[in-house]
Amino acid sequence: MQLFKVSIIFVLSAGTSVAIGKEEGHSDSLEALRFVQAIQGQVPSQWLETPTHWRNLAKEAILSKERQGPLEAVAKNGIFFIGDGMGLTSVSAARVFKGQRDDGARFGEESSLHMETFPYSGLSKTYCLDTQVADSSCSATAYLCGIKARFATAGLTPGVLFADCRGQNNTDLHVSSIVEWAQREGKSTGVVTSGRVTAIPGAANWAGIARRSWETDADVAEWGMNPEVCPDTGIQLLRKEAGQRLNVLLGGGRHRLTPVEKIDQETNSPGKRTDGRNIAEEWLVMKEGQTGTARYITGRDELMGLNVLEVDHLLGSFAMSELPWSDELERNNDPTMTEMVAVAIKILNKNPNGFFLFVHGSKIDSAHHSNRPGRALREIVEFDKAVKTGDEMTDDQDTLIVVSADHSHTMGYSGYNVRGNPILRHSIIPADDGFVFSTLNYANGPGPAWTNPDTGLRHNVLLDNTTNPNYELPVPVPLFSEAHSSEDVPIFAKGPYAHYFAGVQEQSSIPHLIAYALCVGDGLKNRHCIPSDETTTENLDPTTTPSSAPAHGLVYYLVLLTIFTIFHGRG
Repeated sequence: MQLFKVSIIFVLSAGTSVAIGKEEGHSDSLEALRFVQAIQGQVPSQWLETPTHWRNLAKEAILSKERQGPLEAVAKNGIFFIGDGMGLTSVSAARVFKGQRDDGARFGEESSLHMETFPYSGLSKTYCLDTQVADSSCSATAYLCGIKARFATAGLTPGVLFADCRGQNNTDLHVSSIVEWAQREGKSTGVVTSGRVTAIPGAANWAGIARRSWETDADVAEWGMNPEVCPDTGIQLLRKEAGQRLNVLLGGGRHRLTPVEKIDQETNSPGKRTDGRNIAEEWLVMKEGQTGTARYITGRDELMGLNVLEVDHLLGSFAMSELPWSDELERNNDPTMTEMVAVAIKILNKNPNGFFLFVHGSKIDSAHHSNRPGRALREIVEFDKAVKTGDEMTDDQDTLIVVSADHSHTMGYSGYNVRGNPILRHSIIPADDGFVFSTLNYANGPGPAWTNPDTGLRHNVLLDNTTNPNYELPVPVPLFSEAHSSEDVPIFAKGPYAHYFAGVQEQSSIPHLIAYALCVGDGLKNRHCIPSDETTTENLDPTTTPSSAPAHGLVYYLVLLTIFTIFHGRG
């Protein structure tokens, strides 16, 4: 009887909590209580970490921070990774996915991506100059050129409107990129992308374009513009100094480089250019007038067979459009991002002045736009492998590595699930309508309808194969393509001046911070860039310069002593 009374008291207390929670905003809820009941016994106690485990982890974190300290020195090399559409939610979910699929982790949540092991992290604010939510072109202008730009334009000042051919033709309205800044200081430069080599954001390193899709003369003409007046990104690769001096350019988009008259041997399909120009062939001719040996390749076998000691300039276009999904590369004779990054670093690293490499993972964004979370998480894990390769091939003492994203997506990660629940599955308790719901979800996009039009009931995800990479989640708001999100995106950094990336940054500050560490560009310079007897940015206020502080302190002391002596004598 006593036990019964205790049980009744517990139930009534729970009911009171729910009522209070609804009225006063307390954290308890009916869903949480149902969850607590549902998970009892789901995770064996012997699998759960002890309090000592968490305390030891904290100690390791503190000791690691004590050992690392900020590194302030000239960064000889710089590598900048952009995971297209890789927002905070995507990183969190990919961490669990990697832990459950690749790491053999007991649960998955405790795993880490390699980029998450970097000692410094921050956030980037991604809005455009004229829109709340960014696209990949205005954001590219921010994180490559250092200014906020108009939506769907790249490499241009706000003086050029969208699709403004005349404005684009005014080179005074073009802005330079971190790639060009590095080239001016004698560094080798490269761009690696899983997208098309002529597409934004990669092309924003050399091109100023009023409409991001203008990759060929046909694209420009399609909008009723004259390609002779506003050259496309392919032509600008040959005309603009930053494009001409680029040492390595690897990715897809072969049909954007070749004319319609040329039939591709691999795909038996024509090129896209209608002006008869073959950008790849003209690139080789252009490189003949420069120092070193140039190669143009189209297959993974060629890339992996290169003698990098004999190649100084490399153009690789391995697919007609974007590269395939990471698990489809091998059968198409296409290289992984890791393989492209490794070859690029080997070529660029021959320069004693150092190098700058921009790496763009486009397939994350492609997956999110299609409401395919399984694809997105796989592509983030593959992107992270390239980050790890870049890290392992360079020295923290002279190489700054920065990893970030251009924007986020609407994918959410929610629900009360037991720890270790497969990230691509669903909740373990049903919603109020009796159906379970996916752990990951999208606010909009091209996926299946949220409700069955015949029954009016919500889509039953229990009937779906959610682990299929091509599975598309149902969405409440139908859109042709899932939309970007304007939430802040992560920044991970290591190497010289990596600590400067901590905190919340304007996205347009990122290239200036990189340039500061590399001692390139026309902006501020760190105190190690030039001899100590010359003026540095840290000498703007001499009283704050470490090297000059003692001298100024002595002068200040002597002045005070003199004044004191004078007045003391008068007294």
